[in-house]
Amino acid sequence: MYNAAAYLQECLDSVLAQTFRDFEVICVDDGSPDNCAEIIQACDDERVTLVQQRNRGLAGARNTGVCRSVGEYVAFLDSDDRWDPRKLELHVGHLNANPEVGVSYSASQFMDDDGQDMSIGQHPKCEDISAQDIFCRNPVGNGSAPVIRRATLNDIEFIRPEMGHYGSMYFDESFRQSEDVECWLRIALSTKWKFAGLSEALTWYRVNGEGLSANWRRQLESWERSVENNRKIDPAFIAKWEGLARAYQYRYLARRAVQSRDSESATTLLALAYKSDSRILLKEFTKTAVTTACTLLLATLPMNQYDRLERKMMAIAA
Repeated sequence: MYNAAAYLQECLDSVLAQTFRDFEVICVDDGSPDNCAEIIQACDDERVTLVQQRNRGLAGARNTGVCRSVGEYVAFLDSDDRWDPRKLELHVGHLNANPEVGVSYSASQFMDDDGQDMSIGQHPKCEDISAQDIFCRNPVGNGSAPVIRRATLNDIEFIRPEMGHYGSMYFDESFRQSEDVECWLRIALSTKWKFAGLSEALTWYRVNGEGLSANWRRQLESWERSVENNRKIDPAFIAKWEGLARAYQYRYLARRAVQSRDSESATTLLALAYKSDSRILLKEFTKTAVTTACTLLLATLPMNQYDRLERKMMAIAA
């Protein structure tokens, strides 16, 4: 939890409304300056525990949550997102039925800042997931989608004494962005655990367009660092798939720039995507073509005309 008091009650209510009831809720106040802690303290449910710490970023908050939890499975929920009431029930069933799966995830539906359905979402590949899929397409999608077997997390546990941190870490706290994609690829390259998804949208992911285009360079830099971290594990794998993975990353950032109405950044990023590996047009023709069309139309149409077209077009390529 960090500066998310406006959304926190909705988030917490979605957890407490789960049809699967045998869980604990570890609420990590990551040095938040708002009243997140007070909202949690007002919750009259013995399953809810508040943990407060100095600000360590999202990776540090997740690490603390994992270390304080005791369950066989660990689920993450960012404080501005929410879950479908059947989220945990379906994932627990999925993991129980598939002992080789270490990371179970779901499709996600996007909502706006007011919590309203945007009619678009993330509907990723769910079966036969390879390390290439994790690297190039990140089917997990977002940090509020996965439910992870604790044994899987134990297999990637490390400490970072050079950072003055001698506690267990699972997410790399040197990252302030892309800490999740770095972790998923590390699991795929260094463990035997499989990834598998549920096609139903069980996570509601909040999209806030403010500042997206302004920070795409930082986001790209974090992604680059995640690649370098995992290059140490399997350099041949990274070398083989890096160009295609980079193209997908550029296209993703171009879509975010389009959502922010930043035509210049969207154009730059889309050109970089095609330059990195033009196969993205053949491998995912609809999504790449729609992103290209939106980028071109954003640069040429009056904004009121473009706004009417964009949502329909993005829904086609969700």
